[in-house]
Amino acid sequence: MSSRPQPSVLVSGAGVAGPLLAHWLDRAGFTVTLVERAADRREEGQNVDVRGAAREVLRRTGIEQAALVEHTTEEGTAFVDEHGRPRAALPAAQGESDGATAELEILRGKLSGLLLDLPAERTERLFGDHVTALDEHADGVAVTLASGQRRDVDLVVVAEGVGSRTRRLVFPGDPVRPLGMYCVYVTVPRTPQDDRSWRWYNALEGRSVHLRPDNTGTTRALLNFLSPTRGLADLDPAAQVTVLRRVFRDAGWETERVLAALDDTPFHFEDLAQVHLDRWSSGRVVLLGDAAHCASPVSGMGTTLGLTGAYVLAGELATAHAHGRPLTDATATYERRMRPFVTRAQDLPPGTPAIANPRSAWHRQALWTGLRVLTSPPVRALGGLAGRFTRPPADTFTVPDYPALPTAAA
Repeated sequence: MSSRPQPSVLVSGAGVAGPLLAHWLDRAGFTVTLVERAADRREEGQNVDVRGAAREVLRRTGIEQAALVEHTTEEGTAFVDEHGRPRAALPAAQGESDGATAELEILRGKLSGLLLDLPAERTERLFGDHVTALDEHADGVAVTLASGQRRDVDLVVVAEGVGSRTRRLVFPGDPVRPLGMYCVYVTVPRTPQDDRSWRWYNALEGRSVHLRPDNTGTTRALLNFLSPTRGLADLDPAAQVTVLRRVFRDAGWETERVLAALDDTPFHFEDLAQVHLDRWSSGRVVLLGDAAHCASPVSGMGTTLGLTGAYVLAGELATAHAHGRPLTDATATYERRMRPFVTRAQDLPPGTPAIANPRSAWHRQALWTGLRVLTSPPVRALGGLAGRFTRPPADTFTVPDYPALPTAAA
């Protein structure tokens, strides 16, 4: 451990990447302030995948087995017709990276809870607060919070979502690139007919309805629809429900069941998008996870990128401090290591997301036929284009070793 004064870091965002970064920096001796806009832990959230490189990160953190215990119990994906009959299927993962259903499939709230439960002796947690101003000076960054509190730190890490408000304080312009589809997430009561498959129903006209099992006794539902109209995610909930009832009118299958839940159940309405920035740091402020480079949920890589990036950033910061280098050198190295991995993750298969949300019966039949071909053993063995649809690039990054980070047993 370095004898130099330990750096101080403020991390904004206590979802997934933020708590992991805070834990590793705390373990390396840094003083950390973790700030979260929500009043308490966010226990809600849908399924997220932890794949490839991120599995290695969880191993080094010491919580891989705890995360596996919280598996959602999903056993693969079935594309069904209006009668619920399977027409094509994607098997669950056979390894750490492939499959629409990952080997480590976990609810976002469960994963966040595991990360927030990690030891953090030198970390101050401030829930129900957020950053309102960042003023960089010669020796650090003066941070002003909505509560009126101020912190003077060596570095600020913005580990927020796609629409990060803190990012706007430092990075001008709008880096969000909509993909032309809205996703609505809601939890519905489980019924005896719900099995352990992710059931995916294409309702035509660019619409799809999804039901996914969880390990809490309920079912996670999604309503997806293609639309050139932007701004629907900014409407109030009542207006959003009106839009959804109009869009999904007479869609069939289990649609009415999902729509009925919107009347008295919280839901999340998202404009599917990616984040593209030429740089992830500016002076003593650095972006992490979706705030820096959201690849979108359809990539299957968002959580994996966030976890991997958090570990790499922690390792680079600890290494720079141990060798007496500026922390800004570490943020540059972090981006240099992570940028190719992010680029591969953001490179979605051709036609995504429209290809998986057909507008016509002919295109839906073509989708089902194509899936049966792509998931056949001979084609999967060839990799290539088939692999792009069934295997996210989570294993294309080797997690660096960082002697400056203490091991999990330390």
